[in-house]
Amino acid sequence: MAGTKKKFVEIDIIADTVCPWCFVGKRNLDKALEEGNDRYEFVLRWHPFQIDPEVPKEGTYKREFYDTKMSADVAEVFNTRMADIFSSHDMTYKIDGLTGNSIESHRLIYFAGLQDRDKQHDLVDEICLGYFTDGRFIGDRDYLLECAEKIEIEGAEEFLDDPNKGLTEVKEELKKYSEVKGIPYFVINGKEEFAGAQPTEVFLAAFEAATK
Repeated sequence: MAGTKKKFVEIDIIADTVCPWCFVGKRNLDKALEEGNDRYEFVLRWHPFQIDPEVPKEGTYKREFYDTKMSADVAEVFNTRMADIFSSHDMTYKIDGLTGNSIESHRLIYFAGLQDRDKQHDLVDEICLGYFTDGRFIGDRDYLLECAEKIEIEGAEEFLDDPNKGLTEVKEELKKYSEVKGIPYFVINGKEEFAGAQPTEVFLAAFEAATK
């Protein structure tokens, strides 16, 4: 499509870093971004959501957390399903390790967005990849800084060292998006909106509809 001007597509994503469906939805979106790259100019913005803001920062074992939240039988079905879905994306879903309050990851993601939206998008992937497939702890400051270093986010250590930096902004967004009907939640050009880890075809159709 040489010589054809690309259409502008702005995508707002509301998600939680401890939500496996959010990571699957991101990976499906990534496929749509790749397929639509010759037709669209994309700008992505990530916004925070917390499934359970009461989870302690020090963490709790994932398996116990899901068993308590869903019941052991339901959690087993859920985790088996997630393992199958992750496998279809060539990833291994692990229920090992700790889960915890995701607020620090959201602060870091906010900070990355101030520098570069593409880096913000890549940082979300890096954080989720370690958490869901390698048992890394979402509340581990060293892990978050490791992710930031891989994506070349400058000043991340200094930013996280001050617990108040970005906190007001993140809390404002958490309040703003607290009523969304399910996560991940996607808004395309302020026109097309939908929730869930939709397949790539849904994203491509939304891009087309939002640029008419």
